[in-house]
Amino acid sequence: MNNSRLAFWLLAAFFTLFVVFMYGPMLVIVILSFQGPEGGLTFPLRGLSLHWFYKLAEGLGVVDIGAALKRSLGLGLVVMAFTVLFSLLAGLAFRKKLAGGNVLFFVVVASLIMPSIIVSLGIGLEFRLLDTGIKKALEALGMTSTLETYGTALGLFTSALGAHLTWTLPFGLLIMFAVFNRFNPAYEEAAHDLGATPWQGFRHVVLPLIAPSIVGIGMFGFTLSWDEIARTSQAIGDVNTLPLELQGLTTTVTTPSIYALGTVTMVVSFVVMALAVGLSRLLLLRQKNARPDA
Repeated sequence: MNNSRLAFWLLAAFFTLFVVFMYGPMLVIVILSFQGPEGGLTFPLRGLSLHWFYKLAEGLGVVDIGAALKRSLGLGLVVMAFTVLFSLLAGLAFRKKLAGGNVLFFVVVASLIMPSIIVSLGIGLEFRLLDTGIKKALEALGMTSTLETYGTALGLFTSALGAHLTWTLPFGLLIMFAVFNRFNPAYEEAAHDLGATPWQGFRHVVLPLIAPSIVGIGMFGFTLSWDEIARTSQAIGDVNTLPLELQGLTTTVTTPSIYALGTVTMVVSFVVMALAVGLSRLLLLRQKNARPDA
């Protein structure tokens, strides 16, 4: 009995240290972001105020934080939509034996094994080669005016979008595989026996049952894209997302404004997760209420 209690307290202490190690840095950043005008980058705090958040709203030198925030939000939402769509379609396709399915699966998951910076460099190189081909084609076609105005195919919703999808899609696909592995096809078969078409069976039976998992995939897609740096750095072109701007500011800005920016990005992530969890619980509650035996 004593050994069991000792083991419990040792595991509890280890878990506490793990939580402090994981979330302690975030808590420190949040606390330091609420310092007064004379605040520094380390403890102790010098007053409490929203001064550095006001400074952040005014802008940090040549960095347009508002534009970077809009770019990150826009990219995150598009990545979320594509991650949900492609993961759902792949999950439906893999419910049956698919020719070359194993190869396709390992190709998708391989991007989790490759170092992120290598993936980013590869995508950047691919789009630079594409730029060369496009310019040669425009030159061969005599489209001089178009050639003069053409910049690059690298961009937020081209190369950067592809780079982020190499990170989010494997997670979405693995979640969808787990969902359909425990999905009971009897519900779908019962709908077909009652005269439902395949589309009606999917819309009215399958989709409501897997909706909470789809919300979870969407949350993963947005949050993984929202704070991604390595895969974005070489594949975004001449603009920056908010994480890239934050990384750059750590070498140029020496005020708690960077802590305020970190707090803002953290709050956005937690808001998205809270909305996803709330929506999932609402969908589960609706499923429970819709059952005849509920």
